Amino acid sequence: MIIQVTDLKKNYGDLQVLKGITTQVAEREVVCVIGPSGSGKSTFLRCLNQLEASTSGRIVINGHDLNDPKVDINKVREDVGMVFQRFNLFPHKTVLENVMLAPVKVRKVPQEQARERGLALLNKVGLKDKADVYPDKLSGGQMQRVAIARALAMNPKVMLFDEPTSALDPELVGEVLAVMKDLAKEGMTMIVVTHEMGFAREVGDRVIFMDQGIIMAEGKPKGIFDDTQNERLRSFLGKVLVK
Repeated sequence: MIIQVTDLKKNYGDLQVLKGITTQVAEREVVCVIGPSGSGKSTFLRCLNQLEASTSGRIVINGHDLNDPKVDINKVREDVGMVFQRFNLFPHKTVLENVMLAPVKVRKVPQEQARERGLALLNKVGLKDKADVYPDKLSGGQMQRVAIARALAMNPKVMLFDEPTSALDPELVGEVLAVMKDLAKEGMTMIVVTHEMGFAREVGDRVIFMDQGIIMAEGKPKGIFDDTQNERLRSFLGKVLVK
């Protein structure tokens, strides 16, 4: 297992956001996390790469126990790409410069090598022609595709997606999901927090339903979407699925 999570809890003062999450993710697996707003989905994702420090519990990523003080969290993060709801691109750098930055600064990749890799990744997400453009000249969907290319530039072993289409106009959602589907087909290990139920059903190897800080249901997409006996999940799906 490339990710193992055991009894993960996260409190903000008296507010308990995660109440004991236990799950694991295999290499090349695509896990989609669904659930209502405020259920702890994004907090769970942010705990995985330590953007949020967990209150208790255990996270092991690629054999590294994040509770071990000898583990260099920044080194672990190098293998964990993350794509956020907002694109977080540097506005003063071109698209290509945004993609090249982390490999050059963190992995010490030579400039020309980083440039070649960056152009290849922009081609992969359909934006090679935008390499010298600044982010403010791009649509939201284009910016999110650049953000995916930027995360891939570090050659991560795992990709985390935190509702990557939620800030996009409906017309632009498809172009981002298409890139993510291609990554899944290529065998990228992915955890995707999403409101896109069609994507979760089609691309997910496994779906986790979270509510009130716990995993209420977990299984293959067919079991989650078609055969579930969980009343809370059925209620949620009844509200979000278009009949």
